[in-house]
Amino acid sequence: MTGDDTRMEYVEAYGARVPAVGLGTWQLTGRECYETVSTALDLGYRHVDTAQLYDNEQEVGRAIADGEVDRDAVFLTTKVSPRNAGYDDLIESTEASLERLGTAYVDLLLLHWPNPLVSLDSTMAAMDDLVDRGLVSHVGVSNFPRVLLDRARDAAAAPIVTNQVQFHPYKTQRKMLGHCQDEGMFLTAYSPLARGTALGDETVQRLAAEYDRTPAQILLRWAVQHRNVAVIPKTTNPDHLAENLAVFDFKLTRTEVDELTKPSLLRSGKAMLDGMVSEIR
Repeated sequence: MTGDDTRMEYVEAYGARVPAVGLGTWQLTGRECYETVSTALDLGYRHVDTAQLYDNEQEVGRAIADGEVDRDAVFLTTKVSPRNAGYDDLIESTEASLERLGTAYVDLLLLHWPNPLVSLDSTMAAMDDLVDRGLVSHVGVSNFPRVLLDRARDAAAAPIVTNQVQFHPYKTQRKMLGHCQDEGMFLTAYSPLARGTALGDETVQRLAAEYDRTPAQILLRWAVQHRNVAVIPKTTNPDHLAENLAVFDFKLTRTEVDELTKPSLLRSGKAMLDGMVSEIR
C-alpha cells in the first residue's frame, strides 16, 4: 500500500485540518520508533503524535526529516509535560522539543495533563506567545475534564482545537465528545483499541467476519464514524499500520455502531491497567 492508494478523511477545527487516522508513538523509542514512523510515512500516514514524556521526539523528527514527504505535508503534534506547564518552562521546553524534532514549528502543541499547581492563565499565555512567534500553529490540551477544558479556552487567545483523551467503545466520552462538537473542536482518541482488550469482543469479532475486516479496523471505523474524531493508534507491525489506514472504504450501520458501544468503567479500567507500564500516558 502506498499513500496514493490510501483514502483519508479529515477533522477540522479553527483552521486546523487533520488526517483522521494518525500514528501514536507512546512507548516507541530508539530505532524501533524511527523505523515505525518511517514505515508509516511510506504507507501514507500524514499525522504523527509524540510528546516530551515519550522520550522519542528526536527519533520522530529524524524519521520525518529523512523521509520523502515534505515536512509541511505532515501534521505533527507534540505534548508538553505537565511539569513544564509554567510560562517560562513551557516556552523553554517547547523550544527544546522543536530542537529535538528538528523542525521550525509543530502543527499542534498540547498540554499533556492538567497541572493543578500552575495557573492555566500562565500556561495558555505561553502557548499564545508560541503561536504568535510562529513556533506552534495550533494549541490544545490532553486528558482535561470539561471544567478545565473550558477554563483553558477562556484563558487562551488562540482557539483550543482539541482535547486528546482515551476513547473507545468501553470509554465513549459522550459528554466530552458532544461538548467538543458543540464548541467546534475535534476530539483526538488515544487507545482506540482499548489497549487491545476490545479486539476479542464478541461483537467486534462478529462484525470483523461479516465485513471481512480485522477487529482493529472495526474499532477504528467505530471511532472515526463519530463526527470530528481523529484516532492515533500505535503499532509497529507494517501490516497493521497499513490496515489501520484502510478504514474509510466501508461504513458501519447505526445499529452496528450502537451494538459496539458498551460503556463500562470495569472494562475501560481493565484496558488502562492491562496496557500500562507507566502512570503517564
